[in-house]
Amino acid sequence: MNSIDVIIFVAYLVGVVLFGSSFYKRNKSSKSFTLGNNNIPTWVISMSIFATFVSSISYLALPGLAYLSNWNAFVFSLSIPIAILMAVKFFVPLYRSVGSPSAYTYLEKRFGPWAKYYASVMYLLTQLMRAGTIMYLLALALNVILGWNIALIIVITGLSVMIYSLLGGIQAVVWTDAIQGIILVVGALVCTVLLLFSMPEGSGQLFRIAAENNKFSLGSFGLELTSSTFWVVLIYGLFINLQNYGIDQNYIQRYMAASSEKEAKKSALFGGLLYIPVSLLFLFIGTALFAYYSASPHLLPEGLSSDRVFPYFITNELPAGLTGLLIASVFAAGMSTVSTSVNSSATIILNDFFKSKDGRQGTERKSMKILYYSSFIFASLCILIAIAMINVQSALETWWKLASIFSGGMLGLFLLGYFSKKAKNASALIGVAAGVVVIGWMSLSPIFFTSEAMLKYSSPFHNYLTIVFGTLAIFLLGFLLANTIYRNKKILVAKVEK
Repeated sequence: MNSIDVIIFVAYLVGVVLFGSSFYKRNKSSKSFTLGNNNIPTWVISMSIFATFVSSISYLALPGLAYLSNWNAFVFSLSIPIAILMAVKFFVPLYRSVGSPSAYTYLEKRFGPWAKYYASVMYLLTQLMRAGTIMYLLALALNVILGWNIALIIVITGLSVMIYSLLGGIQAVVWTDAIQGIILVVGALVCTVLLLFSMPEGSGQLFRIAAENNKFSLGSFGLELTSSTFWVVLIYGLFINLQNYGIDQNYIQRYMAASSEKEAKKSALFGGLLYIPVSLLFLFIGTALFAYYSASPHLLPEGLSSDRVFPYFITNELPAGLTGLLIASVFAAGMSTVSTSVNSSATIILNDFFKSKDGRQGTERKSMKILYYSSFIFASLCILIAIAMINVQSALETWWKLASIFSGGMLGLFLLGYFSKKAKNASALIGVAAGVVVIGWMSLSPIFFTSEAMLKYSSPFHNYLTIVFGTLAIFLLGFLLANTIYRNKKILVAKVEK
């Protein structure tokens, strides 16, 4: 990288931290820290929802997938409209009526404290691993681009996010998310245009090479459940996106920060639907990279993995200045996701673990201390996890897998609580236990049941279906138990009355 690109990147990083920290004076209460006093513009919340969904993983992984294979990953995006419409119709009004910054207050009201603590703890574990993983993968990409030490990049990223998330609260997070989301889209558009006009024989050559290699395929339309067919990815996307937009604290907090229910619905719709064309853009970049290096194979080093092709293109093929912009785009994707995790986790810790039963949180001074300390500790742990991944990925991957197993039961519990009015504490608890067993079997059996004798007990299904079967197990078993218990009670009451 030349000095111009480094200046652009450093200026962006410093600018984001200073801009986010400037919201410090507006955070005089826990409500301003967690909900921004409900006066954040709708377009800002929309862009924040979009930026929360897009991470550095998406920015780098989607082009890598398209470069390696085809557009099967786009099927995931096709499920977003269904999930968004369900979230807008059912979940946004629900959370606005509950009136708590925490998504999991609803579970406490519906099933009791155990449900809230279960969901809250699993959410915090999941966010720790998610933020740590994103920082690690972001550091890997920037290590290729900048040549900086991976641990140093992780520390810089973590401290930058910590400073403005801690000082600026939700207002800093959503405003910087909005800016970073715009930079991300602009960077992707610039890269797309350059690739289109960099083909030796013109842009038509790009589409010809891609079509000849079946790069625009959405995958097999077969009905088997053992591979990532069109239908498997579509169903998986529906459940994951319903979990994201329907019950994830990262998104619920933004619904609650909107000025009204109507504005919250607008934010959810625009922020969610924007990801569809942007994900298509990412995949097109991957396909364009394949065509570009197929037409000029001498430009690409041998043995370079697919997920490193896009970073290589950014550093070696873009003109001075644009490289810095694209690096800032990649960095923006990672920072927005991590900052969201920091703020939402601090909100959960305050509201779900320190709030009294009557809804009070003690003095505002005490609440603000909890939010500050929680943000600091959470961000610090994310930095440590990301650094640990450099050398001990296997142990952390196991932790990530276990956290995913338990958090996978959250969607089924929410759906059971909302759609089954007869479901009570016992049926919900049994349903969650059964769902966790199903998720655990589907996640872990392929890892541990590898011997010939145990192989028949291993899950034969594609891992995308884990959350699908786990959620259905919780909802269906809980629903059937609730209705059975209700019917038996009615029969018993009728007998007593006779």
